[in-house]
Amino acid sequence: MRKDILIMCHSAQSGHPGGSLSAIDILVCLYRGFMKHNPKNPKWTERDRFVLSKGHACPALYSVLADCGYFMHKRLLTFRKIDSRLQGHPSMQDTPGVEFSTGSLGQGFSGAVGMALGSRLNNKKSTIYVMLGDGECDEGQVWEAALSAAHYELDNLIAIVDANGLQIDGFTKDIMDTEPLTEKFQAFNWNVIEIDGHDYKQIISALEAAKKRMNGKPTVIIARTIKGKGVSFMENKVEWHGKAPSDDEMVIALKDLE
Repeated sequence: MRKDILIMCHSAQSGHPGGSLSAIDILVCLYRGFMKHNPKNPKWTERDRFVLSKGHACPALYSVLADCGYFMHKRLLTFRKIDSRLQGHPSMQDTPGVEFSTGSLGQGFSGAVGMALGSRLNNKKSTIYVMLGDGECDEGQVWEAALSAAHYELDNLIAIVDANGLQIDGFTKDIMDTEPLTEKFQAFNWNVIEIDGHDYKQIISALEAAKKRMNGKPTVIIARTIKGKGVSFMENKVEWHGKAPSDDEMVIALKDLE
């Protein structure tokens, strides 16, 4: 799937590989191990829902959706092309399996809170998952949503912060330091679990624990990750937030992933 991400961005000569590579391990665990979903019936009413609030990382989501069978794998090569169903940010109007159109940072989290509240009002046993970036946590709307989720006791909501330490303009600590994230979410009355977001055992344990915490509180998993994970020249480099690899760089990147 990391190769898919690179191939999509290289083919389009556009996209956001860094934050897609930091998020992919978590998405694999979610879709392959935890979420109730049906690629043959994407609108199944009993399904769990996932919202990619950091919508620019959609290459990771598209790779997972293709792997699960929501659309043909070859469609990934249409990424960011005119009239493609796989646009540069997720569109619920165009792409099977996308629950919420995102791109304006912060809004996906609010949408997920609404889904969790709606699911409870409709007596559904669905779990709502949402992934945020740590740079996205600069947005005031994120904290309004966090406050609302706790106030309404949405224990069917699990948030994941892909905390890779970088955003478009630099290190998050230099742009707008949102740390300590753990203590902030605790102060907002959330259950908080902190993990290495590339360690599958820790990801799985955290998701298992989050599903069991039906104590009237939403749960957030703070996943410490590396932007550009798996590609030597991309790791922890701000310039790979939104930049496509060249032909020569693709050779190196794909060799790294081998």
